[in-house]
Amino acid sequence: MLKARLFKPINSLKLMKIISFEISVLAIVFLPLFSAQCKKDDPAPYNPLNGKTTAVFNPGIKYGRVSDVDGNVYKTVKIGSQVWMAENLRTTHYRNGDSVPNIMDNAEWGNLNSGAYCNYNNTTNMDTIATYGRLYNWYAVADYRNLAPEGWRVADIMDWDILIEYLGGDTIASNKLKETGNLHWEDPFESDNSSGFTALPGGRRYKEINTNLIGSYGVFWAMPEYNETTAGFLYLFYFDSNVYRGLNFKVNGYSVRCIKE
Repeated sequence: MLKARLFKPINSLKLMKIISFEISVLAIVFLPLFSAQCKKDDPAPYNPLNGKTTAVFNPGIKYGRVSDVDGNVYKTVKIGSQVWMAENLRTTHYRNGDSVPNIMDNAEWGNLNSGAYCNYNNTTNMDTIATYGRLYNWYAVADYRNLAPEGWRVADIMDWDILIEYLGGDTIASNKLKETGNLHWEDPFESDNSSGFTALPGGRRYKEINTNLIGSYGVFWAMPEYNETTAGFLYLFYFDSNVYRGLNFKVNGYSVRCIKE
């Protein structure tokens, strides 16, 4: 004859300890998975410049988007085999989070041999900064910490050459690059922005002289170092269809465009 198995009642305090232990184990197992999922879906940092640009983009082109370490969101555009930012860079940090110094004093700016940025005429107007971007010296552009977002780089002369050739060469490409209308350019000439690049006349900061030429002159670093003090750049004027190339002081402040790697 089988005997019924007797179960010894569990003390209530002991039962609570068992339940508490099991909950702790579950938390250890599942909390990291939950946290990882939340982190993956976290949005880019809030940036007050987003949505402030007054640039006139090509309405017939479908633009992509990319964001930088500051949370700036940029339109992107595919032109031939390349994917470019369709806006000028406006980050204040390198990709690793290190700050790029904002140098406002002209004499200090003119004596730099390290990375820096400024806003045109030291403006704090968010619409202006969002539209034209910031001006960077060559040292910031060439810094190993990278100004560009992950998966992107500051465009070099070979990138620009491919773009210009695709758009018909030096004597005509400017028309296809520049924003249409006279909202930002003094005279849009025959610009049609057919590429979607939406080049803007962000002006420059020239050595120890304050910023100038906004509205008439768009200039971009093209990366190559020529010698100890000078490097290559490209520029567009409001009055013709040419893309110009030149060398100038590394300490100058120019606009920056990035290209997808």
